[in-house]
Amino acid sequence: MARRFIGASGRGAALGIALAATLLAGCAALGSRVVPAGQAEFELSGRIAVRYDHEASSGNLAWRHAARADEMLITSPLGQGIARIVRSGDAVTLTTSDDRRYRASDAEALTEKVLGFRVPLRGLADWVRGRPEPGNAAQTRYDADGRLVELEQSGWRIEYLAYAADGKLPSRLKLTYPGLELLLAINEWRAAP
Repeated sequence: MARRFIGASGRGAALGIALAATLLAGCAALGSRVVPAGQAEFELSGRIAVRYDHEASSGNLAWRHAARADEMLITSPLGQGIARIVRSGDAVTLTTSDDRRYRASDAEALTEKVLGFRVPLRGLADWVRGRPEPGNAAQTRYDADGRLVELEQSGWRIEYLAYAADGKLPSRLKLTYPGLELLLAINEWRAAP
């Protein structure tokens, strides 16, 4: 079971290098179209940095989201596939670089078990668009322009560090959960509402 992410220090660094050496050839791009063209609510690409369990790592992220499906690809800084997370309805599958597939109904528990850290896929689809997840209690703080600055929801604290040049969508977010910090820098948005 892969318990480390990319480029971690110490023992994790050796594992990161080994993972990079055995990457899935088909994991380099979002090509399987789990979310068919024209049905995506958004696609984004950017960078992700993770701090957890005294480890730190970074990589790239490509994500296609629709109401009933997601496809997220986490790659090394050089663009080689590390993990592919696919949600179809209520089922989540995570495929690692050694072509092992893990399934669950909860992306957070699955990513924590396989990668060693949580990826809050359900709430994240709203949080990256600068809004709380509907139907779930939240504490919010907005700036003078009405943009979300801070959000606490589902045990996560999300800080909005920067917005895109047009001021509509977040470009840098910091997500914290006990023992975990995710930094997300979004470079490109496509088809975002």
